[in-house]
Amino acid sequence: MHDEITDDQLLRYARHIILDEVGEEGQLRLLNSRVLVVGAGGLGSPVLLYLAAAGVGTLGVIDFDTVDISNLQRQIIHATDRVGALKVASATQTIQAVNPEIVVHEHTMRLDAQNAAGLIAQYDLVTDGSDNFETRYLLNDACHFAGKTLVAGALQRFEGQLSTFKSHLGGDNPCYRCLFPTPPPPGSTPRCETAGIFGSIAGVIGTMQATEILKELLGLGDSLSGSLVLYDALGTNFRKIRVPPDPNCALCGPQATITGL
Repeated sequence: MHDEITDDQLLRYARHIILDEVGEEGQLRLLNSRVLVVGAGGLGSPVLLYLAAAGVGTLGVIDFDTVDISNLQRQIIHATDRVGALKVASATQTIQAVNPEIVVHEHTMRLDAQNAAGLIAQYDLVTDGSDNFETRYLLNDACHFAGKTLVAGALQRFEGQLSTFKSHLGGDNPCYRCLFPTPPPPGSTPRCETAGIFGSIAGVIGTMQATEILKELLGLGDSLSGSLVLYDALGTNFRKIRVPPDPNCALCGPQATITGL
């Protein structure tokens, strides 16, 4: 627990602290925050790097995979000499090189219905950098029941999308199922190893994810809850569309049929 800013932290986080909207109080809030990052890949890489640089004091990283040379085109937290290493260990090494005071908890496992609630309970906020629909729906449901904010990004070829989900607060806050009630049929949406991905798209969306996480932790600006940001790299444009809660949502609607994991 950080009770005050040290002299070294005043220097490291000086550009945050001089912002009236952040200041020493906000920086202390970041230092005492705990964020779970699901996936140490294309999205998780910039998220982890910017959260570590910003001074988010405790980062949890969950990933069961190892570093492959094909990852390095976009997963910038890893390096060539770590091919074959566990992604969580590689991510920790880079995080500690960026900011050695950050505490990193490595969760080398696949997220599932048995471990999701226990993991999420340990953190203040969760961010989804996964690449499969099973994990996206699981995280959405688990965060709703745990009362945790979820910041989620997704990528495909030359496009990306980003939103924040706070359905546990009710009101105008939808969940992921309000946008996409059910997963697409298996095989209908190709993964990046078959469809391809323009590497820097991960940097664009992942960096925006980190920004939204910091905003949520600090209570700054407008939350993305209730909105979906769409990025088209080839057209060089962003669109922000309003997404209201679905009154028929199986998770957060008044007649919800999903009542637990």
